[in-house]
Amino acid sequence: MEVEQVLHMNGGVGKSSYAKNSSLQRAVISITRPILDESITIYCNKMLPKCLRIADLGCSSGPNTLTAVSNIFDIIEASSQSFIINSPTFQVFLNDLPGNDFNAVFQSLSSFYEKLKKDKGDKFGPCFITAMPGSFYGRLFPDNSIHIVHSSYSLHWLSKVPRELVNDESGEAHNKGNIYITNTSPSIVFKSYLDQFQKDFTNFLRYRSQEIVSGGIMILTFIGSIQSDSPNNIYEILGRTLNDMVKENIIEAKCVENFNVPAYFPSAKEVKDVIEKERSLCLQKLNTFEIDWDAGFITSDNIDNDKHNSGKYVSDYIRAVAEPILVTQFEETIMDELFNRFADKVNESMSNENWKYVNLVISLTKN
Repeated sequence: MEVEQVLHMNGGVGKSSYAKNSSLQRAVISITRPILDESITIYCNKMLPKCLRIADLGCSSGPNTLTAVSNIFDIIEASSQSFIINSPTFQVFLNDLPGNDFNAVFQSLSSFYEKLKKDKGDKFGPCFITAMPGSFYGRLFPDNSIHIVHSSYSLHWLSKVPRELVNDESGEAHNKGNIYITNTSPSIVFKSYLDQFQKDFTNFLRYRSQEIVSGGIMILTFIGSIQSDSPNNIYEILGRTLNDMVKENIIEAKCVENFNVPAYFPSAKEVKDVIEKERSLCLQKLNTFEIDWDAGFITSDNIDNDKHNSGKYVSDYIRAVAEPILVTQFEETIMDELFNRFADKVNESMSNENWKYVNLVISLTKN
């Protein structure tokens, strides 16, 4: 599986689309807003170029795509007014892998520009937005060209499934019966995932340090963990759901044996270790926070109905994120059945325990 070719959120505006199932990600953007405010305000106090270039990496499509950019505009507008200076021209680059629904992004730009003009007037900007398809684990921009880099809920995705998860000689899967790290995974599985994360994140930092101007900043948010080899994650439950379908002969065992999720949820220490070892950017802030799996779910007066629907809510947003990868390994015809079963298992798990995502938000600068 070539991750770069198949990793993208569900496009369009259908019931399984990311556009319809990204309230949790919007909640995360809202929670991290104070750190974005602080980092950009400090930057504006030091320098505000005539043309400010912003890159949002892993932009996806849907209502969240321009939220971070809009937030950055608000912060810079406030800073400009405080110092009684003119607003800069903005050049914004929206980056994601080639499979992203960029057409939907382009279609949303005219209404975004109209709202920007209505809210901020003719003296703000102007603003020019363009797409930059490609992997952020490689080069994207010229040297010393970007002032602000933002990324939310993208960097836990790896550039590829770790090669070491399969025995080179026998071809046997080391993580048989699992699709991510679980308490039954041998130590080589955890080590392989960690090694791949370290390689990818090192490349990410190295390339961004070449592209960011001196004094530029980067604000990153991604799913992490308290203990990165802990089995307490959403994909462990998805793996159990797939195994149930194997037992019922709905899917073949080898399909599960040969499938591993190309993601890693690092601990804060693992992130900090890579930053300090790579040394090209300075860590200003590293915070962790937790949110419920069903954050963003809108409750009603019916408690029993809410319990059922919150499990479906979680299942729906995981489907919006993971389905394009899953259909490369499993038949598309089983997706409805898979995620209906998954919703039931999530519901059961959340009834027994208050499950949360651990999130890492970091702010870095280039000297």
